[in-house]
Amino acid sequence: MPDQIRSIEDLEEVRAAAAAQGASVTNYNEWYQIMQQLEELGVESTGSYAGDKAKIEEVQQSVEDYIREAQIEQAAEERRKESNQVKEVSETDSEQTVKANVANATSSQLMADYMKIYHLLP
Repeated sequence: MPDQIRSIEDLEEVRAAAAAQGASVTNYNEWYQIMQQLEELGVESTGSYAGDKAKIEEVQQSVEDYIREAQIEQAAEERRKESNQVKEVSETDSEQTVKANVANATSSQLMADYMKIYHLLP
């Protein structure tokens, strides 16, 4: 048995050698899956079951951390968008209030002027 198993092929060779002697490789199925995942991710095997298991757990934790951070950032972005929408609505409401006040003041002034002129008529 080699000192370090660096690939799935090495693991299969060790399994075949162990089977020829009537033995088996401890955690073979799990290690095989771990090595497949590492290979798919482009991560080099550590050469040992314990090392590869720790490596895949580290990779999985990194992925989970990345996803969590992305979710937090997405939630923050949504809050910023909602805040901007509220701000825009507030600004629009404020503008409408100013316009209404100007219109009311103008119509009041027009009415006052009209009343002055109306009273001046014979």
